[in-house]
Amino acid sequence: MHDPNCIFCKIIAGQIPSKKVYEDDDVFAFHDIHPWAPVHFLMVPKRHVPSMAQVDAGHEALLGRMMALAPKLALEQGCGPYPQGGFRIVVNTGDEGGQEIHHLHIHVMGGPRPWLKG
Repeated sequence: MHDPNCIFCKIIAGQIPSKKVYEDDDVFAFHDIHPWAPVHFLMVPKRHVPSMAQVDAGHEALLGRMMALAPKLALEQGCGPYPQGGFRIVVNTGDEGGQEIHHLHIHVMGGPRPWLKG
């Protein structure tokens, strides 16, 4: 399913340029245009799902793959290995949850933070 009015669907379709991190048949990952961390990319399902509130048992395999893929991509993008390195995963859901684009997306953020070293 594709929503012709969805900015992420347009990015997936190549109608809007993005800095791609990863792509397979079901998942598309790209750098956030307003990063909050040295490494900040989004992972989205290619199939339009408005938010986590619409997820059901039929999405288990897809979400499991996305969560298992996140550590690999985080390392490739510059996050250090666990336990000294690491990353954060955030999924905003709905307006009250801070979701701005209503296409399910996982933020993966991390990377060197020199101000934390003492």
